[in-house]
Amino acid sequence: MDRTKAATTPNISSATEKELLTKEINEQGEKVRTAKTKNASKDVIDAEVKKLLALKAKYKEVTGTDFPVAGRGSSSSAKKTTEKGTKTQKTELKNASKTETPTGAVKKQTRLGLEATKEDNLPEWYTQVITKGELIEYYDVSGCYILRHWSFAIWKYIRSWFDGEITKMGVKECYFPMFVSKAALEKEKTHIADFAPEVAWVTKSGESDLAEPIAVRPTSETVMYPAYAKWVQSYRDLPIRLNQWNNVVRWEFKHPQPFLRTREFLWQEGHSAFANKSEAEKEVLDILELYAQVYTNLMAIPVVKGRKTEKEKFAGGDYTTTVEAFISASGRAIQGATSHHLGQNFSKMFEIVFEDPETQQKEFAWQNSWGITTRTIGVMIMVHSDNQGLVLPPHIACIQAIIVPCGITVNTKEDEREQLMQSCKNLERQLSAKGIRCEGDYRDNYSPGWKFNHWELKGVPIRIEVGPKDMKANQIVAVRRDSGEKLILALDDVDSKIQQLLETIHDSMLAKAQSDLVQHTKITKNWSDFCMFLDQKNILLSPFCGETSCEDKIKADSARDQEAEPGAPAMGAKSLCIPFDQPAAITVADKCIHPSCTNKPKFYTLFGRSY
Repeated sequence: MDRTKAATTPNISSATEKELLTKEINEQGEKVRTAKTKNASKDVIDAEVKKLLALKAKYKEVTGTDFPVAGRGSSSSAKKTTEKGTKTQKTELKNASKTETPTGAVKKQTRLGLEATKEDNLPEWYTQVITKGELIEYYDVSGCYILRHWSFAIWKYIRSWFDGEITKMGVKECYFPMFVSKAALEKEKTHIADFAPEVAWVTKSGESDLAEPIAVRPTSETVMYPAYAKWVQSYRDLPIRLNQWNNVVRWEFKHPQPFLRTREFLWQEGHSAFANKSEAEKEVLDILELYAQVYTNLMAIPVVKGRKTEKEKFAGGDYTTTVEAFISASGRAIQGATSHHLGQNFSKMFEIVFEDPETQQKEFAWQNSWGITTRTIGVMIMVHSDNQGLVLPPHIACIQAIIVPCGITVNTKEDEREQLMQSCKNLERQLSAKGIRCEGDYRDNYSPGWKFNHWELKGVPIRIEVGPKDMKANQIVAVRRDSGEKLILALDDVDSKIQQLLETIHDSMLAKAQSDLVQHTKITKNWSDFCMFLDQKNILLSPFCGETSCEDKIKADSARDQEAEPGAPAMGAKSLCIPFDQPAAITVADKCIHPSCTNKPKFYTLFGRSY
């Protein structure tokens, strides 16, 4: 049989099949028209058109002819419209397959909305959230990223709040150079050994080699402490409590992830020197509490406060305290911020000494260093955001409420339209006057449906819809981004209601994240359960001896054979912290969690896979 000829010959099994297809195509065409009439989002319209084209292709396959378009207006007109729609749809579908990737300097535009889910493809989902949500623009130096306004505004709110709190404590602001000499950097051997693989060096000026390489600061202990040594002559010169907001460079060669692991990042670094140990240790915990509040009070993220093990502490310090967050989507913890007690290690190395007024003897200062970074933004994204895009906690959202005028049609009179716009602007002024960060979206070249999707993607906590019917009823419709709940609010005292709703949203987001943390924190004394819970994306509280060698075994023996996700090694469990709030007291019967360890456990330690 001639297969080519057979393929072009009508082959209808029955008249019923043709009739059913005709009915389906007409019904689907009506869905497309309805979606356009009701100003549905571009994604919805595209999906309906795609279904229509698929049905028409099936009709041609079954009948051997194109689906007839005559009968609804001019035949030639309908044909032109169909051809134009088909061409447009093909172009849009082609563009839709081009997603943002971090490999090139030029990025293709994609359609509004995410095309990957948090559950099925976490890395791609994360990439789309930060690019389509307009947080990040990729840069042509690997591991470095442009922070766009939408993300930098978050950092600005964190910075403003934290800077105000440490100013109340007596911390002063300063700035030190970003370059550090090789001699200064290598003075504290233990400290630099931990950073050595990540230090970026400047070796040339133009075409000339520098006489000595100059490092770009990975952190500023060795940058600042030579100056501290000059400034401290007497106990009266203490304490020195300085903080600087700056950038640092750590040239990591691990898989870079915007916000979470970057070669350059923004942070604050506080450095203090005290005459006695007790004052220094008090500051360590005071600062740690502020870091915890950044997460809970500003970002609606619960954290575990604790002390790092000897293996994980800051190199060159006496001990490190930390706040640890948890990301259930990956089952991994992430270090939120750290506050270090440096003891007298650096003051001895840099000779930061003072004369004790009682003994008249030279004493070394007691020092701390502490920092929080733009990693906070990445943690916030991973914890709260969903498959519709960003979900911003109200306290750090650039726009807390967006007003979208609705219900304008071709039949709306100009004076009615103007009246609606004026009502929206009056509401915007009213809310802004009460300190609510509010804006109106008055663009007339986008439908309300498109605006809904746009601001949902960007995570604005509350969307306020105002239409002609709402004006007559003296009300607004408020839509929560975190839950999708719609609320009808009377305009009387509406500013107080919106302010209260923002607080309700914050509390709800924090409670949801807290529940997530609790559900994924398992207490176990059994090694088999330890490994099983770990592979089920949990973090684990277990008795631990605290020895570095044992910690290495725990990490090695709990590792998986295969990668959990691209860029995430099948790592074993590392110690996250020794929580200040212990789940129970260590008993005589307790054993260290690793089955081969014979050491007596000292405390419950939080273990897990980590970023």
